Amino acid sequence: MKLNLGCGFNKHNGYINVDKFDTCRPDLLMDVESLPWRFDSSEVDEVLFNHSLEHMGQDTETFLGIVKELYRVCKPGATVQINVPHPRHDSFLGDPTHVRVVTPAMLALFSKRENRQWQETGVPNTPLGLYLDVDFELRRVDNVLEERYMTLLQTKQISAAELDVIVKERNNVVIEHRITLEVIK
Repeated sequence: MKLNLGCGFNKHNGYINVDKFDTCRPDLLMDVESLPWRFDSSEVDEVLFNHSLEHMGQDTETFLGIVKELYRVCKPGATVQINVPHPRHDSFLGDPTHVRVVTPAMLALFSKRENRQWQETGVPNTPLGLYLDVDFELRRVDNVLEERYMTLLQTKQISAAELDVIVKERNNVVIEHRITLEVIK
């Protein structure tokens, strides 16, 4: 089973398109923030959050509940694809319905492997994977660049290292993060 959670009008063939708004005519009318979800444990192969997760879980407990439900319903080895606007891009900042910043670093908090490594080395990150008994591994992170910066990189006017500095120092460089997680059970 494949789920497109918070699909809005962006439906995908082969997925159960889920949204809380009937206006977009989802396959399944369901509020992802209402827990527990109506799926059985370990029945989902793939989940897509395409510009939807940043709209969910303004309350921390609700967000952590979504993460726990996501883990519960996914099979071992399931893929979770999360596409979100970069938090320092106008597309994120200008939308009043964005309630949660989602970054690769934040999602790493749900990796038990990372959590254990941090404990061993004294890194003070919150080990949410251990606290919540969930385990997601970051498998891939792609950043979609504004065209100007993509051109500068492709024409070698800036290096990848220089781009990394620019991303940390400026707004409106990265449009979105495309993050792929694997469910570890």
